[in-house]
Amino acid sequence: MKALGIVVGAAPLPVLCSRARNHRFRVSFSSPSSGSKAVEQVGIAAAKPEYKPGVFDDMFLNLFRNKLVQEVGWDSKEPGYDGLIEVAHRLMMKGTSNSTTVEAAVRILRSLFPPYLLELYQMLIAPIGGGKIAAMMVARVTVLTCQWLMGPCKVNSVDLTDGTSCSSGVYVERCRYLEESKCVGICTNTCKFPTQTFFKDHMGVPLLMEPNFGDYSCQFKFGVLPPQDDTILKEPCLEACPNASRRRMVANNVDVTTCPKA
Repeated sequence: MKALGIVVGAAPLPVLCSRARNHRFRVSFSSPSSGSKAVEQVGIAAAKPEYKPGVFDDMFLNLFRNKLVQEVGWDSKEPGYDGLIEVAHRLMMKGTSNSTTVEAAVRILRSLFPPYLLELYQMLIAPIGGGKIAAMMVARVTVLTCQWLMGPCKVNSVDLTDGTSCSSGVYVERCRYLEESKCVGICTNTCKFPTQTFFKDHMGVPLLMEPNFGDYSCQFKFGVLPPQDDTILKEPCLEACPNASRRRMVANNVDVTTCPKA
């Protein structure tokens, strides 16, 4: 859910901009070799990109939020994007495990499409040109339809496993979904992993998403299979994560440097 990098109608979870204040953040983590020793990294201040809402942004946001609310069974009193983020947090807390959260997010993505559209795309479009045509198509649809959720993005070229390159990448300058949720677990379990699963299993297009928790950027690589052992599972909590903050308040003696939901 940025996911969620999602697709609405025929479009993956979105991407757009907003100019603004300088923002500093810290990440705490512990490595296996250093035991429980905490290390702090201070991120370089960076301005948010400016995003001017498009004509259909409110429609996309409301559609996605309604599907999310139906899955969660709860809605926030906050309007707009802030309310969407609150519902995403509730989806995370509702899941009994990471896998159940991922499965719920995949159901939401599937519900955004008309019946049979995904099956037809997988059967008729995905096999063309060894999959490159389908990968390039979804990259462009993502840029056109998903910026309301993630912020500004653009199509770029990525290296494929066969040694060739293809303009089937999408680079998100500064993911709004990650920055507003401030949570590694929400990024991975409601966006990255569900979106990768959705495109591969239901559209026939492999996808690897590489979020950068240092600057909030994200690289989509359509046509590239994700690794079986994804190192993102070892990512630490963001210092700004509200869930980590709550855990620190109620359990001072608990190691909160590793995200329990990642």
